[in-house]
Amino acid sequence: MRFFIYGRKSVFTGKGESVENQIEMCREYIASRFAEDADKEIRIYEDEGFSAKNTDRPQFQKMLRDLREIRPEYIVCYRLDRISRSVSDFSALIETLNQNGISFICIKEEFDTSRPMGKAMMYIASVFAQLERETIAERVRDNMLMLARSGRWLGGAPPTGYSSGKICMTLPDGKIRSYCILQENPEESKAVRKIFEQYLKLQSLSGVCRALDACGVLTRTGKPYTPAVVRQILKNPVYCTADPEAFSYFTRRGAEVCFGEPDFQEARGLIAYNKRNYQKSSAPRRPASEWIIAAGKHPGLISGKDWVSVQETFETASGKPHSLYSLLSGLLYCGRCGAAMYAKPRSGAKHLHSFDYICSAKLKKGSGACSCGNLNGPAADRAVLKFLTSKSFDATTLRKRLERMARKSAGEDAPAKQYQQEIDRTEKEINALLLLLPAEGPKSGFAAYAERRINELVNKISELKKEVSRLSENGEAYRQTAQAEAARLLDPILCLSALSAAEQRRAVRLLCRRAVWDGSTLYLS
Repeated sequence: MRFFIYGRKSVFTGKGESVENQIEMCREYIASRFAEDADKEIRIYEDEGFSAKNTDRPQFQKMLRDLREIRPEYIVCYRLDRISRSVSDFSALIETLNQNGISFICIKEEFDTSRPMGKAMMYIASVFAQLERETIAERVRDNMLMLARSGRWLGGAPPTGYSSGKICMTLPDGKIRSYCILQENPEESKAVRKIFEQYLKLQSLSGVCRALDACGVLTRTGKPYTPAVVRQILKNPVYCTADPEAFSYFTRRGAEVCFGEPDFQEARGLIAYNKRNYQKSSAPRRPASEWIIAAGKHPGLISGKDWVSVQETFETASGKPHSLYSLLSGLLYCGRCGAAMYAKPRSGAKHLHSFDYICSAKLKKGSGACSCGNLNGPAADRAVLKFLTSKSFDATTLRKRLERMARKSAGEDAPAKQYQQEIDRTEKEINALLLLLPAEGPKSGFAAYAERRINELVNKISELKKEVSRLSENGEAYRQTAQAEAARLLDPILCLSALSAAEQRRAVRLLCRRAVWDGSTLYLS
């Protein structure tokens, strides 16, 4: 008899049984429940550091792939929320297991889907697990809003320019509570102000590093500043003063702004809550629309006007390679390390056509990360245009490529099939919730939650069906657009230099998939 055992634990919660204990208890359960079966084959799947928000976990997905080939009799887990806290995820899993004749056992809640009552109870528990997850998420955000109003520093290594200080206060019941605030570090704050001053002047991360080196300014650890460190400082809102310019900037980006006019006169710096997604191992930045911005207890070092100016410079610069001057941005990669190469204006350049392609690893981490030499941007662009002009291309192939590009640029890469799959999953969740609603009589708090959730899902299905319809209607439009553009580009293809800059970039992406620079030779494919 074959068994799959699945264990999961989020390392960020610090709660619950360890993965090792989960696996061991599942083994013991199998040994006692199926004692008469001496020939047991057990496979273990473990995910550590992954939340129950969804099933996008490497070992869980591997288990799903394996069960279709190996077909175990049972999948066993310690507790239901080790699998997921989403009703739709459970519905999809049980559907897959039923299709393959596999039973599911949860030893903590004592569910066994090989029995009708076990299957019904599992659906009920999954609804409550999802409710718990949504309640926790709401509580976390409420706590963040409370912290935002207090302006507290949540701890960890303080940013350059500040040190961490502790404030103690006595509560009405006599208990003493303490919290952290940021305090200005005079020596480091000078470096921060110089970084912003130099960047506004030079608009070059490398140029700022050279200016700091010339003045003997080092990091907290005694090392020279790198472009990556400088960029991190420049983008951190902690240095920005809570003033009207900052208020306007974050409001326009959809952030939840918790400061206003009373804070404008106090020159307080900002604290950004919910800035990173700590449910993922790399803790990536969330978009600014999800941030909670508050006035902290620390002094701001940079005016809102200057800080916003720096951010807008970054935003503009990120768009320049693709929309203003460079031909190969997005296509060009470093032949030494494989990183993308960025178009970067030369220091002191007076026009956009004076730039180089630079390895992004080298740009972010310094020359020690990659030794690939820079590529002269205008010369490379001219060489590519000359090379493509000399080649002949098949019209049918070009039209197909253009159709794909049209879809991609319009954000229509996701086919209607994916939307339909999402509709199917949502309908399964609705059906699961309907089974749990009382046919008559007074409604509980759970029933009210289930009804509210069903209404949300019905609206979701309506929107998904609109997307499916739109994709179907636009399919022919994509083909017509591609044919028309192909006809327009094919005629002058032998004279690319006569096209506009935007048309040249589109033509190059049509004719080339990838370009590689190894420091001496440029390759096109």
